Amino acid sequence: MNRVRAVIVEDEPHARASLRDYASGIDWLMVVGEAADGAEAVRLVDALEPDLMFLDISLPEASGLEVLDRLRHKPEIVFTTAYDQYALAAFELGALDYLLKPFGRARFETMVERVRVRIHAEVAATERMRDACDTPLRRLFARTRDGIVAIDVRTIQHIAACGDYAEVHTERGTHLLHMSLGELASRLDPELFRQVHRSHIVNLDAVETFVPFDSRRLTIKLRDGTEIIASRAASEALRRSSTGLPVRR
Repeated sequence: MNRVRAVIVEDEPHARASLRDYASGIDWLMVVGEAADGAEAVRLVDALEPDLMFLDISLPEASGLEVLDRLRHKPEIVFTTAYDQYALAAFELGALDYLLKPFGRARFETMVERVRVRIHAEVAATERMRDACDTPLRRLFARTRDGIVAIDVRTIQHIAACGDYAEVHTERGTHLLHMSLGELASRLDPELFRQVHRSHIVNLDAVETFVPFDSRRLTIKLRDGTEIIASRAASEALRRSSTGLPVRR
């Protein structure tokens, strides 16, 4: 686990010193700043952008709750408070945990272990989502009168923008998807699909030939008879990567 950067926001010097001391014994936790009032806390957090903040609810200048409202950067929160009635509010505000003052090292270590587990789980979930988004789509799903139909992307000939929809032309018919062309282009395999115009994506495996349209642009002829004029930029990109592609001079 990468080190978690934390700030301490606490107006009581003794409590601030205790948090600093206890945190120094946690190898994955690094205190990068401290603040003694709410206004200073906002400036510090927005400047340092820490991962975690130990935040006293009762502060001069601005309360802990006011600090949360003012922050541009939103770190994970552990509230520190002398009043146990704030515990429920802490969780309602999305805090990872809370420390009831006065607290000792054992309670701090129990809290940070829970925090470690929560942060590790969130990081792992984020990585899984990123990996899923980085994986090219293998199938799309379109709504029809009879329900939902799965579309194997290998059967797609080309995709055309149609208002707020994408018109997907396949070997077996045409389907409308409520997705933008740009969103589809970012999720399809770039080795197989190219956005050749702001309104068109083509499957390179469905191409019969490329022929010049004018001095700068290519006409893409698909095996189903469709002809699409590529933009100048897309035509140039296709020429640069034309090895193995059926370009007719």
